[in-house]
Amino acid sequence: MLTVYNCIVHEHDLRLVALAALICGISSFSAVNLLRHVSRSTDRNRFAWLMIAATSTGFGIWATHFIAMLAFSPGIPNAYNAELSALSLAAAVALTAAGMWISTMRGSIDHCLVGGAVLGGGITAMHYVGMAAFEVEGRVEWNLLLVAASIVAGAFFAAMALLVVLRRPSLQATIGGTALLTLAICGLHFIAMAAVSIYPDSSIVISRHTIEPMSQAFAVAAVSLVILVLSAAALWIDLRFRRHRVEAERMHGLANAAVEGLIVCDGNRIVSANDSIATLSGIAAGTLNTMMLGDLFGERTANGIAGSNGQAQEVELRSRDGTRIPVELIARSIDYCGKPHDVVAVRDIRERKKAEQEILRLAHFDPLTGLANRRSFTGRLEADIAAAGPGGKDGQLALMLLDLDRFKEVNDLFGHAAGDAVLQKVAHRASSVLRQGQMLARLGGDEFAIIAPNLPDPQAASRIAEAVLSVLREEDRQSPGEALVSASIGIALYPLDADNQAALISHADTALYRAKAEGKDTYRYFEASMGAEARDRRAMEHDLRQAVARGEFRLVYQPQKEISSGRMVGFEALIRWRHPQHGDISPTVFIPVAEDSGAIMHIGEWVLATACEEAARWKNPLMVAVNVSAVQLHNPNFSRKVHEVLLRSGLAPGRLELEITETALIKDMPRALSTLRQVKALGVHVAMDDFGTGYSSLSNLRAFPFDKIKIDGSFIKSVDRNGQVAAIVRAVLGLGRGLGLPVLAEGVETVDELRFLDAEACEIGQGFYLGRPGPIEGFSDLTGVPASADDNDAGQRGSSILMLEPAAALRSA
Repeated sequence: MLTVYNCIVHEHDLRLVALAALICGISSFSAVNLLRHVSRSTDRNRFAWLMIAATSTGFGIWATHFIAMLAFSPGIPNAYNAELSALSLAAAVALTAAGMWISTMRGSIDHCLVGGAVLGGGITAMHYVGMAAFEVEGRVEWNLLLVAASIVAGAFFAAMALLVVLRRPSLQATIGGTALLTLAICGLHFIAMAAVSIYPDSSIVISRHTIEPMSQAFAVAAVSLVILVLSAAALWIDLRFRRHRVEAERMHGLANAAVEGLIVCDGNRIVSANDSIATLSGIAAGTLNTMMLGDLFGERTANGIAGSNGQAQEVELRSRDGTRIPVELIARSIDYCGKPHDVVAVRDIRERKKAEQEILRLAHFDPLTGLANRRSFTGRLEADIAAAGPGGKDGQLALMLLDLDRFKEVNDLFGHAAGDAVLQKVAHRASSVLRQGQMLARLGGDEFAIIAPNLPDPQAASRIAEAVLSVLREEDRQSPGEALVSASIGIALYPLDADNQAALISHADTALYRAKAEGKDTYRYFEASMGAEARDRRAMEHDLRQAVARGEFRLVYQPQKEISSGRMVGFEALIRWRHPQHGDISPTVFIPVAEDSGAIMHIGEWVLATACEEAARWKNPLMVAVNVSAVQLHNPNFSRKVHEVLLRSGLAPGRLELEITETALIKDMPRALSTLRQVKALGVHVAMDDFGTGYSSLSNLRAFPFDKIKIDGSFIKSVDRNGQVAAIVRAVLGLGRGLGLPVLAEGVETVDELRFLDAEACEIGQGFYLGRPGPIEGFSDLTGVPASADDNDAGQRGSSILMLEPAAALRSA
């Protein structure tokens, strides 16, 4: 160490030594910063940065050496060999490049140490080749121990410098790396110079082709200038890079705050990607930054993004595992690090696509059964009619409307979940018998439709219908204990029955109605006569809805009398309809139509209100009986309507009797029972009408709060001549006495029937023999309301009432 010190202090110009150290420090600082850029650069520009860094560092090492050599004063003439001086510079640049390339190839400790050692070898090669270029009139001897020490020092400090710089990039690492690299260059030089001993020898002559020290000084000055320029450039590049890095980190932080994926591109090259796009694609953000846009979205999409002008594009993203993810891209131009770039927003639209598919499915398919819905059915039927061509030249097209029988009872008895299960089974089994090209659709509720195009003959439709009915019957047989549901099918053919879609559907619906009317669980073809019936029925439905407003309805009243005493008990109010074109229409004709169409609600309210208002005017407190349909009974507001009518008319509740049929009860027994109890709470009487015609009469009598039993007229007819009928009537009368309920016999038309009922102690009778229905004015002597002469004449003409008391009638017989 003392030898090195003496060499520097006594054999060198310290001013030039300081200059050499300054040049070395600047060169080392430049090398450290340029080495950072080499490690951060991509494969495309890594070589360029490597050459810049190696050149700057090599020139710095070379300049340091020769400035220090100028500071060396051997005291005898000396010069420099130009070829070896140039070779030393080339060796310094080449080995420096090799060392930097090795150290930055992977950045591991091993690579840093090996690369640093190679860089140290470059310093060593430059120095000793440079010393070989030094010619002096004397003999040069070397201390091999110091030579070895100089080589080790150069390699060690160079390896440490690269390890510090590349492993932990920071300001401290930059300063430490610069110091270590400076120490490697200067340490090797001055230790090696201490190993040199020069002995004057006049026999040694300096070559004429050498360079004078002064000329060498100018060369070194030029090289120093190059070093300063390269160092300044490196400093400017580093500052610019730091500024760009800060800006890039700030923008990357903002991008990471976005939920959508964001990609910054320079042309088609990705320069930055946020965490959202990394998560979406499954590719690390660092890997994305080395990829091309076409690697993610395809070359065609990548080339078209730049010119999209902010327009959204739906494309597919290629994820890491090869799956394709539907995304929406929106590209805009931005200034990124002082240069125009494109930023691409990547929006994951998988959920939107899924929702669109679900909306499309719901728009065209029934969500419960998965069948085509009414919209799809209409479009398919229209298309098949168009495809069949005029006159059906491509075969018959059959439209079959299918409706489940008694499906409402399934919902009422077993619940809507069971009803849904039935619909799903029907859809599955019916679909199983259809062939390719035939379509089953659910139109709504329990209504289905089958479109069967290209049938060879009309009978082919019946084979399809029979197959559907057969699989439904088989399903019922395989499901014991569950609700059994059958179906009715109406068939219409194009072009045989209709030449357009609307008419075809209407005719199939007409045929379906006929199938239901003729026993259900069957199918019917449309016939021309059905169309006339359907039109008449629809016309009647329309007229019924207007009849109340037009005043076409009127009430007639039929007396109800005690059979034993002949005392007048009350009247049953009966509706009559006089149509302006068709005249009088029987209630047996229009009442079922009114119930099916829903018009019975309005009509029933009118009957109830009119009868109560009429009865409230009677001076004699007679009962008035009013029939109530099933539709009215199951209306949740029925009891409230009754209460409002009683309050408005002023009729005492005890004078009103509502007649309910058994059929109205069984449709929804809990609701019917609740409604009847509310009505009974008002003080209104309730009678069971048409007793014996239902199928659960005894249980109904026990469950419902009836005040009277009315035996249907079909049992009274010929009761005096038919022993079986007589036995049934006696049983009903006995049942009424046992339950404490009065019994009214309807349809008393002969004196013998009256005599039988009197003998069996039947309390009340009603029928033509006791009094025909007529306007209330004809019963003024019974109601106590005086009638005008015109009203009395009209009443007598319209009623033909038998005014004999029952006992007198029996005696006159």
